[in-house]
Amino acid sequence: MIHIIDAPHFHVKGYYTPGDLGAGVFDTAAGRIGVAICYDRHFPEYMRALALKGAELIIIPQAGGVGEWPHGVFESEVQIAAFQNGYFAALVNRVGTEDYVAFDGESFVSDPEGQVIARAPSGTDRVLYADIDLGQVKACTAKKQNSNRL
Repeated sequence: MIHIIDAPHFHVKGYYTPGDLGAGVFDTAAGRIGVAICYDRHFPEYMRALALKGAELIIIPQAGGVGEWPHGVFESEVQIAAFQNGYFAALVNRVGTEDYVAFDGESFVSDPEGQVIARAPSGTDRVLYADIDLGQVKACTAKKQNSNRL
């Protein structure tokens, strides 16, 4: 995590310090996977850095509380990042209640064109599966547009 939030009920700065390795992208048997932890997803520069490092799939683990941001913000910012940068993005949100914060779940996966291709239900603990074709990364709008300009 690079960006550490400090907000009501989210006093994360008391537990974490920003990482010093930059945007993490890792070669795996499933492809090049980038990680944007929780609040990092709000920063377009960070999401772009993952693409520039060759990420094909971004995993975004988060503890997003109900009503923390206006409805639809999590989904739209991840869809836009996936579309603009040409990768799959999977937002994995926590579910349940802790202290004064309720977590909604509703994890989802967006394809490189910004379309949601899988979604977990709200308020339930669920494992979400999505079939992805990494060939879509090379053929998506963002990659075609950027290759024409470079």
